[in-house]
Amino acid sequence: GPLFGIRHVQTLLLFLSITVAYMSRLNVSVAVVAMTNAESTNPNFQEFDWTEQQKSYIISCFYWGYVITQFPGGYLSRRFGAKIVMGISLFGSAQCSLLTPFLVPWGGWKIFCVIRIVQGLCQAALFPALHQHIAKWSPAHERNLLGSLAYAGVDCGTVLAMLVSGLIASGPLGWPGISYISAGISFAWCLLWLVLASNDPPSSRFITKAECEYIENSLRRDGDFHKKKIPIPWLGMFTSVPFLSLLLVRCCEAWGVSTIQSQIPSYMNGVLNMNIKSNAFFSALPYIARWILGYIYMYFGNMSVRKGWLSLTVMRKIANTMALWLPALLMVGVGFLDDSNKALAISLMTMTVGFNAGATVGCVLSTIDLSPNHAGVVMGITNPVANIIPLITPLVVGIVVTDVHNRAEWQTVFIISATIFFVGNLIFLIFGSAEVQPWDAPDYLQKDNVEEPEKVATKSTFKEIFAADGSKDENELGRGGKN
Repeated sequence: GPLFGIRHVQTLLLFLSITVAYMSRLNVSVAVVAMTNAESTNPNFQEFDWTEQQKSYIISCFYWGYVITQFPGGYLSRRFGAKIVMGISLFGSAQCSLLTPFLVPWGGWKIFCVIRIVQGLCQAALFPALHQHIAKWSPAHERNLLGSLAYAGVDCGTVLAMLVSGLIASGPLGWPGISYISAGISFAWCLLWLVLASNDPPSSRFITKAECEYIENSLRRDGDFHKKKIPIPWLGMFTSVPFLSLLLVRCCEAWGVSTIQSQIPSYMNGVLNMNIKSNAFFSALPYIARWILGYIYMYFGNMSVRKGWLSLTVMRKIANTMALWLPALLMVGVGFLDDSNKALAISLMTMTVGFNAGATVGCVLSTIDLSPNHAGVVMGITNPVANIIPLITPLVVGIVVTDVHNRAEWQTVFIISATIFFVGNLIFLIFGSAEVQPWDAPDYLQKDNVEEPEKVATKSTFKEIFAADGSKDENELGRGGKN
């Protein structure tokens, strides 16, 4: 197929969508430090006297809204297409960012929580719709590459949120500038998306006939595929062992990542005694490493599968093991360090986050592997369940860490996260898969398919796995009796 085409433009738009979403989602962890410690940023702007518990509410309440509308987002993107769903999602998020500096001085931390909840409701539909879009636009052998390039926006947005937000707060715009700039970038993306995005290749105004045929033929789609309504196989999905193991490992991965994302500024300010200017850079440094390592994981992962060195399943499990087990060890080490080991603590934290980049080519893109036809729905289930975790982790940190300067309390936080990382990946290694599941087939729920389950070769449900051996023995006994 064409080396460069509209599918790459769609990938760039997806990358930018994640970037602006993560900027507006995560810059609050820097903003609350600036808003409660004006002397370390810009004393010309209002300072708020919020407790650690109130700050943890502000950080976590985004996910209170975020977990609610993800499943509807997956369903709506499947029904109406990703273009309108993603556009509305980020337009609403941009409005929330714009209103923050005007409403928080009036309503305090409570109105800040309300804004964050609404912003979470808006952004929730983004990732289910994004996975639906990747499944529609990515030829099977390019899916890992295009999906990884789009997901690099997670690291880009995180770096900008950590690094640029600290610089903005210390500049003439103060902490309100964080929200203004985030809103402006989001509105600019919405305009690009409106002009350039399309739900699928045949509906694009800019795609060439050659590229459209290349994408559609590589995915074995007939001419009216995009007009078909494929029923969702709920029972097959929720009794699928690979699906359930994916759901669990996504939750475990979310625990460690959300702990690090939301708590790095507080940890560096409290334990390492770093001011917000240096804090901003060193808070961003781990995500710069993650961004770079993400491309390295992507390159070697693609090469190992393309050259036949590893199957897609084995590649994903190796990447996920490096992404969860190596950070688990490093997090335990971080908990034993204080400001006398500042350089080592920053180095270990950087490696912890950097190695975790492998989760993208590990478990995250497996949602599309299991079911390209239901990718939005699968993501609409796994992502909200996984994102209940970031709602909980700041609250757990708020309970464990009563004094941000107490290293022993932070040590407990990191050991909990490391343990959860280890257990989650172990389950994924045993039960995970990157194979397309039988319930993805468009005709899976047709009468013949339901009445003749023995035609499905892949054993991916509890019933098939645990009944298989017994059925085989019975058949052999029956044949033995006839002889």
